[in-house]
Amino acid sequence: MVYESSVEIAPVSYEGKSILRNLMELCQHDYSEFDGADVAEHGVLGYKYLDNYWTEEARQPFFMRVNGRLAGFALVRDIGDVHTMAEFFIVRKYRRLGLGRTVAHRLFDMLPGKWRVEQEPGNLPAQAFWRRIIGEYTHGRYEELAGDDHWDGPFQLFES
Repeated sequence: MVYESSVEIAPVSYEGKSILRNLMELCQHDYSEFDGADVAEHGVLGYKYLDNYWTEEARQPFFMRVNGRLAGFALVRDIGDVHTMAEFFIVRKYRRLGLGRTVAHRLFDMLPGKWRVEQEPGNLPAQAFWRRIIGEYTHGRYEELAGDDHWDGPFQLFES
């Protein structure tokens, strides 16, 4: 179990971008099971929007740390007046210990307002995770849709 007092969430500075890029490769590796991405010829999966987190005000990158150690990251993107969880990644060592719940709830509190959290259609573990986390946070007061004109997988809508 990760103790909430040992968890830190901090914005990623420009100097931390290369560290985030490295963690993003682990994240994209995990996601490739669900999104079908292939490794490029130069050996990386890549993330085409990474640079945008330092060039667009509507994007915010965060590192997660447990007892000072890097444990994951979250990328939040604002579309109009809605916060979207663009990416959320926890290093395997820290999964199933309560870190995801703690970080998600803190981010929802740090960024009050409307939220949209999307999952890949085939990523059943992520769907179960977000339904549970958002359900706990909102006491069941959220809406889930199976897709729309912008996303073909399930997503949850709620207010923090």
